[in-house]
Amino acid sequence: MAERLARLAPLAEALRPRRFDDVVGQEHLAAPGAALRRLAESGRLGSSILWGPAGTGKTTLARIAAETAGYELEGLSAVSAGVREVREALERARQRLAERGVRTALFIDEVHRFNKSQQDLLLPVSETGAIVLIGATTENPFFEVNAALMSRCTLWRLTALRDEDLEELCRRGARLRGAVLGDGAAEALVASAEGDARAALTTLDTAVVLADAGPEGAGEVVVTREHVALARDGRLVHQSRDTHYDQISAFIKSVRGSDPDAALYWMVALLEAGESARFLARRLVILASEDVGLADSSALVLAQAAAQAVEFVGLPEARLTLAHATLALALAPKSNSATRALAATEAALRAGSSTQVPTALRDAHYRGAASLGHGVGYQYPHDAPSGWVDQQYLPDDLVGLSFYEPSTHGREDALARAWRQRRSSDPDSSRTPDQDQDESPDPGPNRSPVE
Repeated sequence: MAERLARLAPLAEALRPRRFDDVVGQEHLAAPGAALRRLAESGRLGSSILWGPAGTGKTTLARIAAETAGYELEGLSAVSAGVREVREALERARQRLAERGVRTALFIDEVHRFNKSQQDLLLPVSETGAIVLIGATTENPFFEVNAALMSRCTLWRLTALRDEDLEELCRRGARLRGAVLGDGAAEALVASAEGDARAALTTLDTAVVLADAGPEGAGEVVVTREHVALARDGRLVHQSRDTHYDQISAFIKSVRGSDPDAALYWMVALLEAGESARFLARRLVILASEDVGLADSSALVLAQAAAQAVEFVGLPEARLTLAHATLALALAPKSNSATRALAATEAALRAGSSTQVPTALRDAHYRGAASLGHGVGYQYPHDAPSGWVDQQYLPDDLVGLSFYEPSTHGREDALARAWRQRRSSDPDSSRTPDQDQDESPDPGPNRSPVE
């Protein structure tokens, strides 16, 4: 019976680990001595939120942790469960504890999809320990999960699986299906999966069926790169692993270098090779802040809109959206001042600079704050004619230190000049960045203002 189920079940389910030692990847959670594993093995696992991309093992780790801790696992999907299903699950957990003395781990997949009233139902029972809540989410829980519920849970972060982890899973999957991976097949499976084990194994499952064209027992089934391509609707990853990453690097550097032709060329080359549209959209969102930055802050809005459109439309139509965003970011003026400022600030903090907030800036809203001097001397900038007052905002040991150094590119130059004028109480401080931009030198007939 078990062998029959293993043959019929999807490969991702058939390969699902049952013990921590069988988990591939996520060593920071599953390896011997890791915090999550230690809590489960001690029987003291508390309410938890597992946060990470799709196909990284959230459900698997929830099951293993609950069973290792000796809890009875009960699962709900926030996509289909309502308040009634949650109440019924909580009542079963109470009965189980009262009748058998067994605690229940209530696993809620996609917990971010629960509305506030559904999440509120979980507060009292998770606080008293009547149940152990284990939620799984692909979304940032700080935005999507109630703060009250988050405060009762330990957050465990999962990461996309590494290439070597995916390759190991694919080889296990091939053995389970009685197949072997031919030259290039493992690389193609890994490159197509974006760290998602479920996606890699689903593609492999289809590729094995396509490779096994002969009668049963006719010989060894060899999965080739071409079978992987057929399993992915013909979108074969032609490059080697190194070439794949080289082309991604070329795409990013072409946009950064303001070469729209090269940027579009590498974008199309990557898509033709089977690169995920979602991955390219994410790279453009990052680049909008990393390389365009304050020279044109609207680039981030455009890149984010493109990323949402890619999710909504999907390929092949999303190619047009990606082309639009790629060309816009390649043409945009460039500034890495935000990147440099962030690095300088992080370096100062890691070097041990003070994090003592100046007294005038401290929270003065609670009872007794005034007696501590909090807020005394604070000057409200909106009361000043220029909208700016000269007062200390950094800790004492950082006064006079500058992390942000504006560039002279694009709109950032006008923003920085207006900022300096306000700080110097210049009579022209009322001039807007738009007025400064309008009076910038004519770029000439053969140059674009964005260059």
